[in-house]
Amino acid sequence: MDIIDRAARLFGSAPALRMNGRIFTFDECAAKALRIAFTLYSKGIRPGNIVAIVSPNTPDMALLLLGLLKAGIIAAPVNCRFPEHLIRTSLEKLTPRLVVTGGKEPVIKLPGITTVSIASILDDASLCKAPDAFDAPETMDRPVTIIHTSASSGQAKAALHSFANHWYSALGSNENLPFGPGECWLLSLPLYHIGGYALIFRSLISGGAIAIGEPADNLSHLLQQFPVTHLSLVPTQLFRLLADSKNTALTGRLKAVLLGGSSAPKTLIDDAVRQNIPLYLSYGSTEMSSQIATTPGPVECLQQNSGRVLPYREIMAADDGELLVRGECLFPGYLRQGVIEPQTDREGWFHTADIGFVTGDGRVTVLGRKDNMFISGGENIHPEEIERALMMIDGIREALVVPVSDQEYGQRPAAFIRTVEENKPDDETINMAMHDMVGKLKTPAIFRTDRWITLPGSQKTDRERYRKLAAEQ
Repeated sequence: MDIIDRAARLFGSAPALRMNGRIFTFDECAAKALRIAFTLYSKGIRPGNIVAIVSPNTPDMALLLLGLLKAGIIAAPVNCRFPEHLIRTSLEKLTPRLVVTGGKEPVIKLPGITTVSIASILDDASLCKAPDAFDAPETMDRPVTIIHTSASSGQAKAALHSFANHWYSALGSNENLPFGPGECWLLSLPLYHIGGYALIFRSLISGGAIAIGEPADNLSHLLQQFPVTHLSLVPTQLFRLLADSKNTALTGRLKAVLLGGSSAPKTLIDDAVRQNIPLYLSYGSTEMSSQIATTPGPVECLQQNSGRVLPYREIMAADDGELLVRGECLFPGYLRQGVIEPQTDREGWFHTADIGFVTGDGRVTVLGRKDNMFISGGENIHPEEIERALMMIDGIREALVVPVSDQEYGQRPAAFIRTVEENKPDDETINMAMHDMVGKLKTPAIFRTDRWITLPGSQKTDRERYRKLAAEQ
């Protein structure tokens, strides 16, 4: 299937990409994608080759990704926020046919591999005389992207996705959360993350437009600049959005805000509901091509579950509580040394390492990560359960729980917290509230912080670093 030509036939003159001072229709995107595909082909890049991209979100990067999709070339966007040595390591493991940069990123030379800028490819494409059609593979199982996912150790894993993975992921998302002509989804997550790239297929399938600003633009500016109806955010972005009262008028036109990435505190959900933000909670993963479960409508209060499993996905809880997933959206495997390594068991289930449960009607509740769990006094302790309880307390904005050694219990929980006001709530208030919510055994020692230490090039908090800090206290 040529999804780009299909979108042009169905949606033609409707906006497909909105950028600063310019709108590209689906017809125009199809024409540009054809020229980019032909330009890449003239440079010796063939269907099935890997092209690595090191760039922040830009309109040019989105056009390049359309061209790669059109040509049947595997797009491998690499986290441009990584330190240079991690970018180099990721590229060396990919062994791409070509490396493309946004222009301001460090130019990393690899033996035998050409590095060019996105701008130079688009310039060449604008000058070339492209054919009326381009013969590219159209099979559903063809590889389309390599998206890196990071474990808690920070070791990037290259997840390969097929056309079918992205197609069915978008279909299931759009069935639950409609996104069509006349609507506009702001690209607020990086294109090198699955939540960012997934928007391309959602747009091409259903005809909604994607708005793309420049890397330096903040969320408030982008909401002023574009007629945004849909947003994908992580809790930190939602905090910033709600903190500025000037955004109240801008959020009034929103039809959906998809919130994922990590647990959100009660105060954040309450603020969003109070400001009439149509908030959808979601649980997903890179391996399942974005969303797995999402609430069927905007939430009215904080809830423990992440909604119902979406179409084209299956999920179950194993005997030990680990969530297992499979279905049309499940990736073929990780790419290691040029070989695809499947990650499923004999029944086709992928083991997520998330602990949780699924109700009979398909509602999914995630309790925490299997590798974060520890034992205290003979009881399994999930740090995420304690974090959620802490964030139910008024004044606690964010929380991170790690185990510390204890002579009597083996290990006990310790919590690092960020509060809305300095030293409020106080430790006594927190202890009393936690005793009521989770009991004495799970009530943590409290440490305060005003900023988080994250993994390199990531928004993920470095749990191992905080575990060491707690042990030093």
